[in-house]
Amino acid sequence: MEKKGLPILWIVIPCYNEREVLPVATPQFLEELNSLISMGKISEQSKILFVNDGSKDETWEIICKLAAENKQIIGISQSRNRGHQNAVLAGLMEAKDKCDITISIDCDGQDDITAMTQMVEEYLNGAEVVYGVRSKRDTDTFFKRFTAEGFYKLLNAMGAEVVFNHADYRLISSRVLEEFEDYQEVNIFLRGLIPLVGFKSSSVYYERHERLAGESHYPLSKMLHLAFDGITSLSVKPISMIAGIGCIVSVIGFIGIVWAFIMAILGNTVAGWASIICVVCFLGGIQLLSLGVIGQYIGKIYMESKHRPRYIISDRTWEKYERHYKG
Repeated sequence: MEKKGLPILWIVIPCYNEREVLPVATPQFLEELNSLISMGKISEQSKILFVNDGSKDETWEIICKLAAENKQIIGISQSRNRGHQNAVLAGLMEAKDKCDITISIDCDGQDDITAMTQMVEEYLNGAEVVYGVRSKRDTDTFFKRFTAEGFYKLLNAMGAEVVFNHADYRLISSRVLEEFEDYQEVNIFLRGLIPLVGFKSSSVYYERHERLAGESHYPLSKMLHLAFDGITSLSVKPISMIAGIGCIVSVIGFIGIVWAFIMAILGNTVAGWASIICVVCFLGGIQLLSLGVIGQYIGKIYMESKHRPRYIISDRTWEKYERHYKG
């Protein structure tokens, strides 16, 4: 599909307690943005949008200072911390009507910023969604590599359509975002939802770097929570698996009843404390696990039924300065 004119790009960058990273990463983002402009790939009206996710440090103050110093930088701030996925969503929805394409990327500099050039080229060649995909994980520890790759394989096995080794580094056209706006669920998992929208897509492969500064805000516990949240938000396979396990356990239980009845008739019954304890613990564990998974789904239904806003924007840098000048 031929695209007329130079597209306006907004780079959407979620930030949570990034006072150490922002001064280092911002010049790199600006360099890539201006490089794309000088190559004639994007419009001079393109922007960098920082999304403050209710940071507890000076992140928002730094964003405001950056915006005051450079007209290419703007920022919005959520009223409180709502999590990475909602921060990205807030930025995308803010940009949707003001640009032609968005690129979402984390602030820590681990994703290769220069891959944006190839993403824009893919868009100009007709792709509406371009996924940034890690080409290899040589810098990861064995444990992290094993768990991360297992994470993607598990999600696909559970029915969640995700791109292998793709996180939230992606280009999305405004056309796709307009359709994505109709996805109103509160429990969002962007890696699985974006592929559901459809449209022509492609992938750009890159190598991941070390974090520019500070510490990661995504420890193992958060990664596990994200994985489980993604599965339960996009698939009902866990409930189907529970039903299957229930059938298997029921069959085994029925066989055990028949066996016990036959032994009783033959007079071979022997009191077996260990076997009883094993059966009780096994069945108890299955029941608690099943109730836990079902409870997660019920909890999500409960949250969805409330129709609460997924994010609330409390401040925008451009509004902040308008109020200042009017004052």
